[in-house]
Amino acid sequence: MAEQNNGQAKDENELLKVRRTKLDDLKERGKNPFEITKFDVTHHSKEIKDNFDALEGQDVTIAGRMMFKRVMGKASFCNIQDLKGRIQAYVARDEIGEEDYADFKKYDVGDILGITGRVFKTKTGEISIHASSVTLLSKSLQILPEKFHGLTDTDVRYRQRYVDLIMNEDVKETFIKRSQIISSIRRFLDAQGFMEVETPMLVSNAGGAAARPFETHFNALDEDVKLRISLELYLKRLIVGGMERVYEIGRVFRNEGTDTRHNPEFTLMELYQAYTDYYGMMDLTENMFRTVAKEVCGTTNIPYAEEMIDLGKPFERITMVDAVKKYAGVDFNEIKTTEEAKAIATEKHVEFEERHTKGDILNLFFEEFVEEHLIQPTFVMDHPVEISPLTKRKPENPDYVERFELFIYGREMCNAYSELNDPIDQRERFAAQEAAFAAGDEEANHTDEDFLNALSIGMPPTGGIGYGIDRLVMLLTNSPAIRDVLLFPTMKSIDK
Repeated sequence: MAEQNNGQAKDENELLKVRRTKLDDLKERGKNPFEITKFDVTHHSKEIKDNFDALEGQDVTIAGRMMFKRVMGKASFCNIQDLKGRIQAYVARDEIGEEDYADFKKYDVGDILGITGRVFKTKTGEISIHASSVTLLSKSLQILPEKFHGLTDTDVRYRQRYVDLIMNEDVKETFIKRSQIISSIRRFLDAQGFMEVETPMLVSNAGGAAARPFETHFNALDEDVKLRISLELYLKRLIVGGMERVYEIGRVFRNEGTDTRHNPEFTLMELYQAYTDYYGMMDLTENMFRTVAKEVCGTTNIPYAEEMIDLGKPFERITMVDAVKKYAGVDFNEIKTTEEAKAIATEKHVEFEERHTKGDILNLFFEEFVEEHLIQPTFVMDHPVEISPLTKRKPENPDYVERFELFIYGREMCNAYSELNDPIDQRERFAAQEAAFAAGDEEANHTDEDFLNALSIGMPPTGGIGYGIDRLVMLLTNSPAIRDVLLFPTMKSIDK
């Protein structure tokens, strides 16, 4: 096997040398393709195919990567791949000239060509271009993966996304759809009167979520700063300032591991709306998911893995306590103390830490017994106050808060609150978070004095929500892992 691999490497090196020799020959003859700075394209492949009746017999100019070539003496065929797809070109010596045809025969799969010619249909019915000129726009000095096996190694696909996009049409479609999803979200929110804003990525206090931040040093000020883990605290400052409806779509950074649903840097959208509550956020979320699905996918019935997700019917709503009671058989309304909660956790083999309280343990039960069952869209409401430091308490039951998370296919898709706007209560919540940090919780929030000052000036009743854009894209593109919807996911350095 080692000999076979060495042989393959040797053959590949020889092929690479041949490509470099071809480039040197072109340069010597004054035909260096890398000196070309501009090429005017009139059409893409799909436009030509879609409008064949109008374009038949007309001259067009396309440009793209040659993915296939078949030389047949005085005439050849090749396939050109551009942004919109592939189209065949017929290249004849008598049409483009003997010298240019000799050059064309030496071009390699992977080279980028510009072709001008007449639109026609072959005897087999394939829409093609009869070339009148062929221009080498860029010489490929590397070899593309073998066409029948393609690029299947996922590690290579993620590291060399540029090759993945060339070889796998469905990958390109995923990222085109990602762009369409984000554009659709913006249109929806703009129509609702929201304003898009930008807030700092480098912050002195990374708050707004339970996560460990990345830290760096700001040389000019000689201060340690952090990359943001959330968009929340600055957007709330804008609500205080009178901007009643704001949203931001941006990268956030969390110093955590990677798996099918997590990447250390990902795209988060948060929005805040004055004078509404978490019920208003539920209505907005349901309408937005439905609208985006219709616009981008053309339907509200979305296939994902082995399931069909129905975004068209009303989303289910259930409290966290009722969900745990339904799927774990434990009623936390009957559990009065942390000691009782720890006892039932031990009985049910739910692992917990000594610092955990009754509310923490309720959440552990939810994660252990409930999440996997929430396949169809479900709003899980009314979380314990211990895990919700920025959320308004429920007036009739202050151990719980006005919060929900949307789950689809067992995954959290968004997190929303009736926002806490009481600066006195917020200071107490921050103090509890500081105590949790001191007890070993590295993801606990820290006190943000400027944010407390903003709340003291006065923030109106507000509903707020955060959406994981990558997970929404996963859902609407039927992608199994977050790396499949990130153009350049975080990867360990190849030399380590």
